[in-house]
Amino acid sequence: MAKTGFIYHPDYLKHNTGPSHPESPKRLEAIWRKISSAEYFDGLTIIEPKPVDIKWVYRVYSPDYIEYLKGSCEKGGLVYLDPDTPVCAESFQIALLAAGAVIIGIDRIISGDIENCFCAVRPPGHHSEKDKAMGFCLINNIAVGASYLLEKYKLSRVAIIDWDVHHGNGTQHIFYDNPNVFYISIHQYPFYPGTGAAKEVGYGEGEGATLNLPMSAGCNDDDYLAVFRRKIIPALEKFQPEFILVSAGFDAHRDDPLGGMNITAGGFYEMTSMLKEIAEHFCGGKILSILEGGYNLSALADSVDAHIKCLIE
Repeated sequence: MAKTGFIYHPDYLKHNTGPSHPESPKRLEAIWRKISSAEYFDGLTIIEPKPVDIKWVYRVYSPDYIEYLKGSCEKGGLVYLDPDTPVCAESFQIALLAAGAVIIGIDRIISGDIENCFCAVRPPGHHSEKDKAMGFCLINNIAVGASYLLEKYKLSRVAIIDWDVHHGNGTQHIFYDNPNVFYISIHQYPFYPGTGAAKEVGYGEGEGATLNLPMSAGCNDDDYLAVFRRKIIPALEKFQPEFILVSAGFDAHRDDPLGGMNITAGGFYEMTSMLKEIAEHFCGGKILSILEGGYNLSALADSVDAHIKCLIE
């Protein structure tokens, strides 16, 4: 049985997005209810996050953007950074706490205290580019984590697998010319945010370190698992990652209101299982996954449950 970390903090509920926004505090409440009552819960290592040291955020973002984000939150009330992305007075600090979960999770995995980890955080991150917020995302949590692994721990091969139904344009944008971060995204296409065509493979030294696997609406578990077997797993075997990060969005679930896919919780279990096998082979089981999307509360909770069940086995 793997030693699995679970990172959560009730302060994540303080990021107020308004009464009808799909990225609501109810998402984490549903996950916590499900996980805290699961048979395996006592076997999890519960970790309390703390806000990220801002210097690690500046490795990814311009100071101008961070000042803009902080200032927007300080206005109070709901402030929209784009038509989909509201912030409130607490949002900046909560975004730092979300990124901080990734940092502490990485530290605990590298130290050997845990083998893998799931970060139940919000706001999500993978749409946020170097200089802007978008798509519910303020700070790109997984990008901060990958940058931290490269600089703090001097790793040279970090893999990011993004199975959110939406392409992670922000993560791609941040690492597009970086050969040390292999960004793999399987996503609905064409779809929001419009990026993620197969021809987008990286730039300069990073050419070949981006792998986009666009999928037509309506794809199911078998379709996704076939792409994992044929494309994702061979690519990871070639790359030989020293650490695996997962942008774990669960909005490709068949019941999700914002996606158009037909994945089940069992499908997410199988995808996790394949990545776990790669991690065990190449990097001592080092996987850290970060919550991204997922907007049907019961489907989200069931999918996270399946993901964690696989991690802890």
